[in-house]
Amino acid sequence: MTRPAGLAAYITVTAAYWAFMLTDGALRMLVLLHFHTLGFSPVQLAYLFVLYEIAGVITNLSAGWIAARFGLTKTLYAGLALQVIALLALARLDPSWSITASVIFVMLVQGLSGVAKDLAKMSAKSAVKILAPSDGAGLFRWVAILTGSKNAVKGFGFLLGALLLGTIGFVTSVLGMAVVLFAILVCVFLAMPTGLPTGRKDAKFTEVLSKNRNINWLSAARLFLFGARDVWFVVGIPIYFYAVLSDGSEDGNRAAFFMIGSFMAVWTILYGIVQGWAPRILRATSRTEGDILLQARHWVGALIFVPAFLAALVWFVPAASPALTATIVLGLLIFGGVFAVNSALHSYLILSFTDAKRVTLDVGFYYMSNAAGRLVGTVLSGLTYQLGGLALCLATAATMIALSWLAVSRLELQTQKGALA
Repeated sequence: MTRPAGLAAYITVTAAYWAFMLTDGALRMLVLLHFHTLGFSPVQLAYLFVLYEIAGVITNLSAGWIAARFGLTKTLYAGLALQVIALLALARLDPSWSITASVIFVMLVQGLSGVAKDLAKMSAKSAVKILAPSDGAGLFRWVAILTGSKNAVKGFGFLLGALLLGTIGFVTSVLGMAVVLFAILVCVFLAMPTGLPTGRKDAKFTEVLSKNRNINWLSAARLFLFGARDVWFVVGIPIYFYAVLSDGSEDGNRAAFFMIGSFMAVWTILYGIVQGWAPRILRATSRTEGDILLQARHWVGALIFVPAFLAALVWFVPAASPALTATIVLGLLIFGGVFAVNSALHSYLILSFTDAKRVTLDVGFYYMSNAAGRLVGTVLSGLTYQLGGLALCLATAATMIALSWLAVSRLELQTQKGALA
């Protein structure tokens, strides 16, 4: 069983990660809705998040080495501090700037926020491998709790961002979040117990690239899986719902903000809850590693049909109606549940495939692929919505999930440990 100090470190890391993801979700919704009301096109909105995702790719590729070299706590503190700086910088946005200047400025700030997010994520996820108990399905259970609760908190962040924008405005919102997050950073710094690796001076950057074929194929599967989510989630669905729900008036815009934020929040919270329950849904304590690999193939295969059905529905029923909107909402909630199980399986498998000595390096490489998927999905979200509306967004999602299934099918059993540890 894990020592009490290990449990205390896990709780502290999880609390820090929660605080970060609450502000991350709120900031995404604030930026998306604020700049949409300023007249930004779907492609311009996608541009706002492009550098965020590019920064995630670069950060994850190097963050694993940085953590291996300098220690997990330092990368966690750096992630929280950089998010505070990004929030303060965003408050300096001048409404008199041109759209081009505003896009460039927000892209740069979002890039800094992307670095912050992935430093915090890599630190928290790597810590689980070190701190999780070795009995039963302890690793699967702890990583599911961390990722599930994080996504539920991020969902509340989406709702918080929409509510803040509709009540106190953009600048006051980001300044308030910066103050709160800085206070949490100070508390985490003071409360962090010992138990996490402090780094090793002989860690080489060339170690980042994995020679484990399972990690490489799983990283490819992760890229396509998260690209398939963001291709409709980042721009497509919020703008579609805004077009359907808003009448153009100030009160109509405020109501649309609330409903869009509520949907994004409910979707992400449901995703987090299902992710946290994934070990029970999959009966992980009685599964062998071979069973888990088979489940990974089955669940991603099942996911293909949800966006494919919705794409066909939106294509053949182009006129917006309450019934169509309700069906889309229900279908995307189903997508969220099945997606959550897939994400939980991936999060367990990456930690199962790696070992304690390489954990930050392999997790960094894996989340580099995750960020690359979000980058591709973000760009395609604005592009496909502008070219073919929501139907093309969803059809692209189905195609990317099929590619994820092909990558998962290449995973092989790499241990003979029997029941999951």
